[in-house]
Amino acid sequence: MGFPVQGFSSGLKYRPLGSDVFVASYPKCGTTWMQYIVYLLMNGARALPPGRKLEEFFPHLEEVGTEGVQALPERRMIKTHLPFEVMPFHSDARYVYVARNPFDCAVSFYHHTRGFVHHYDFAEGTFDDFFECFIAGEVDFGGYFEHLLSWYAQGSAANVLFLTYERMQRETERVIAEVGAFLGEPAALIARDAAAVAAIREESSFKRMSRDQRRWSSARPEGMPEFVRKGAVGDWRDAFSPEQARRLRDEFAKRTGGRGPYSLWPEILADVEAYIDAAV
Repeated sequence: MGFPVQGFSSGLKYRPLGSDVFVASYPKCGTTWMQYIVYLLMNGARALPPGRKLEEFFPHLEEVGTEGVQALPERRMIKTHLPFEVMPFHSDARYVYVARNPFDCAVSFYHHTRGFVHHYDFAEGTFDDFFECFIAGEVDFGGYFEHLLSWYAQGSAANVLFLTYERMQRETERVIAEVGAFLGEPAALIARDAAAVAAIREESSFKRMSRDQRRWSSARPEGMPEFVRKGAVGDWRDAFSPEQARRLRDEFAKRTGGRGPYSLWPEILADVEAYIDAAV
């Protein structure tokens, strides 16, 4: 991982304020998209100022550490990829968690890792190589399944809103309104305005977010996909072999006992089954 050790260890010790707003996720599960939705809800549906980066207003806790977060004005908006067990927690703070199906997550995480050449030595890495790391949990922030299960178990907490990337795609305006209501004022006021919600949906759309990529990340080398790459559901089919699909499906079922988060993506799992069966 390319984060400074001091920032990471400092971030773990951060003491949240009751007014803090966190966007939490496993990497490549819709984090930046949800961050921008939250930013827009908290800022009157006004777009990020020209030439500014989202991280200036909404930093990554594990990267900037406690000092970087404490420099923010209240209400602080904070990004994190920490599993719940080590997450700085305050019963009055708000935590929006976004989950994404493991198949699409693995593909997106592969392209992310390959493209950040200043963080990882993986520019020439293949998806087959990355898949083995992913299924073994030997990637940034550890295993996908442990992370998902840790936050899924908190889904009934009053200050945790558990959402899926796929629902964000299907019901974007409804999710925007739900997030705003969950955060409280001033976001709740914006969420009650249908025109403002529609404007947020448009401003946070893939088309808009893919225009100026430097708002979300540093530059990537020529020939590498951009940080905001596709924003699609079902992209896994272009990368997975039937055997890899079977292995990840079986691991998902094993880690969850076929219950709980295993039921979050019935359409994806049905597609996986069809893909495996077609290869027999």
